[in-house]
Formats: sequence, C-alpha cells, structure tokens
Amino acid sequence: MKEINIARVIAEKRKEKGITQDELANYIGVSKASVSKWETGQSYPDVTFLPLLATYFNISIDELMDYKPQMTKEDIRLLYKRLAEDFTSKPVHVVMDECRQIIKKYYSCFPLLLQMGILLVNHSSLFKDPQEIRGVFEEAKGLFIRIREESGDISLTKQALFLEALCNLSLNDPHGVLELLGGEVEPVMPPEPLLASAYQMTGRLDEAKRVLQIGMFQNIVALFNLFPGYLTLCNDEPKIFEEVLRRALAIVEVFDLRNLHPAIVVGIYINGAQGYIAQGNHDQALELLQAYTTLVTGDIYPLKLHGDGFFDRIDNWLEDLDLGTNLPRDEKTIRQSMADVVVHNPIFAALADNKKFQGIIARLQNNVPSQNNFLKQ
Repeated sequence: MKEINIARVIAEKRKEKGITQDELANYIGVSKASVSKWETGQSYPDVTFLPLLATYFNISIDELMDYKPQMTKEDIRLLYKRLAEDFTSKPVHVVMDECRQIIKKYYSCFPLLLQMGILLVNHSSLFKDPQEIRGVFEEAKGLFIRIREESGDISLTKQALFLEALCNLSLNDPHGVLELLGGEVEPVMPPEPLLASAYQMTGRLDEAKRVLQIGMFQNIVALFNLFPGYLTLCNDEPKIFEEVLRRALAIVEVFDLRNLHPAIVVGIYINGAQGYIAQGNHDQALELLQAYTTLVTGDIYPLKLHGDGFFDRIDNWLEDLDLGTNLPRDEKTIRQSMADVVVHNPIFAALADNKKFQGIIARLQNNVPSQNNFLKQ
C-alpha cells in the first residue's frame, strides 16, 4: 500500500544532490536533527517548508510528498484475500472496523471501494442481528453510490450500478432496483465476434480463438445466473419446470461444469430441489439434494476459476480479473454457506424425518471444518 513517502524522497533527493543533512538544514533554516527525523520518518516537515523543499530539489510538492491515495490491483487483491480470511477467523466486528478504516484512508481509490463493497456483501451473513445485516448492506450500497456518481470510470460505474441494485434487493427495495436498472433489458451487443474477426483479419488467430473462448465462458456463467431464478418462477408449471431443469443439467454435462465451474452448478440443484418440494415431489428433491451434496463435499476445494481441455486459452484472462482466480469468499465461508443453504432452509423442513435427508445433512455439516482444523490446512 502506498502512503506518504516524504521521508524516502527527502533522503533520496538529498543524496542525489550530494549534500549533507547539515547543508540541507542550513538551507531550510532548521536543525540537523530535524532533517534526520524527516528522513527516518519520525516527523514530517512543517507545511510551510514544503514549497521550499520542493523548489530546492526541483520537483513538485506532489512528487515531494509521493502520496498516492490509490492501491495497485495486486495490493487490492491481497488485501481482499486477507480480510476474507479474517472474517472467518476473527470477531466480525473487529474486521468490520478495520474495513471502515481502510475505506476512510483510501476513499478516493474507487477500484478498492468496489472490492470493499463486494467484500461486505459477501460476508453480511456472518452478522447474526438482522439490523446489523441491513446496516452492512447500507454501507456497501453507499460505496457503490459513491463509485457510480464520482469515479468517472465506465467499467466501474456499470459494476457499481449492478451491485447497488443488488443491495436494494437485499434491503427489500424492489422499486429502487427497477429505478436503477430501468425495468427493461437492453439488447446485448457482445464485442467478442468483432474482436475475433479483427484479430483474424490481422493474422492473429490465437488471439481470435482466445477472445471467443472468453466470450463463451462468460456467457455460460451468465446463463447459469439466470437458470435458478427461472426455475423458481416455474414451480407452478411442472412441465416447464422439468424442461428448464433438463436443459440446464444437459449444459452442465456438455461443458463438464461440475469440474470447470462447480460454483455455478449448485444453484441449479438447490432451486430444482426447492421446486420439487413445492410440487410435493420429495423423491426428486432428494435426488437433486444428493447430487448437490456429492458435488459440494467432493474434491473441488479450494474453489478457483480455471480453464480446462476445451477452454484452454482463458487462464491468463482469469488471472487478470480483479480478484484473479479466487472467488469472493474464502474456503471456510464457502463450505459453511454450502451447508447452511440446506441445513437452515425452511423449505426442506418437509424432509426432516427422512433418513436420506438426515444423511445429507450429516455429510454437509461434516464438510465444514472446525476453526482449528481449518487453520491447520
């Protein structure tokens, strides 16, 4: 993280000029001890000395201060990973206080604010009091509003708009969602075919293939963000429900999504099982829950984004994402949520006395490592 580095700048510039601390002190009109403290970071020069120092070294005051209220992409990625781990190993209020301090310190670093908002949203469930959970979403929403209104970065603004709408939905404000998103879906104009054609025309066939693979991968992920909600809406129409589920599971098989991206498959199993419960079809619900449990208790951890034999050109692109190949939550939180979505789901109460369901519950709970065991991994 980059902060005020005036101590380093003064020491470096003084040595570049080949002068002693005494000589610099005499020029500024302070003691040698003062210059020594400036260079060791024990104190800062009085603000009235800054123009004089900058002039003497022939640099701007900004260069003298070397203060950059921004964090690099790698800084943000590492910070996010550490805080996500802290949320599972430290008291949530302690971690939340640190998050607030970081946000305050880097309040003009919009890429950081976006990730801090995502961090809060993804760990809101760790707070037990409904009012506290609401407060976390309100804080995250405030960050997204600031990014949307002040960042000036089109990509960040689009992401912030979506995430602000997500917060509105979590805060039971559907009108706010409709107002933000306009209530209608704009036609999609994917850039990948144009980019691929341009690369092909310039003889860069590998780049053309890579761009199209990225487009296919992203659209599969987008499709599986739509399937769970549509399944839920079709609960009252069993034939349509069955067809949606059949097609979704067919795509899972065709693209080997249980191995490629298991995190997007789980919603199909859970929403499908919930739909079958609503229709009174407990056997089919149990079948999907067993498939879900086999997946989430299997050898899929740590969950990371990656390519495979078909998507063999996307790994570098995935590494360059804001969080790299990591998912927004750490492994322990993910395992816990994988269990909670079944164990604490009132929809599945109808299966409480079923021995198969009890076995599913036991497997899911055993899949959540204790704090001590998890830290040893």
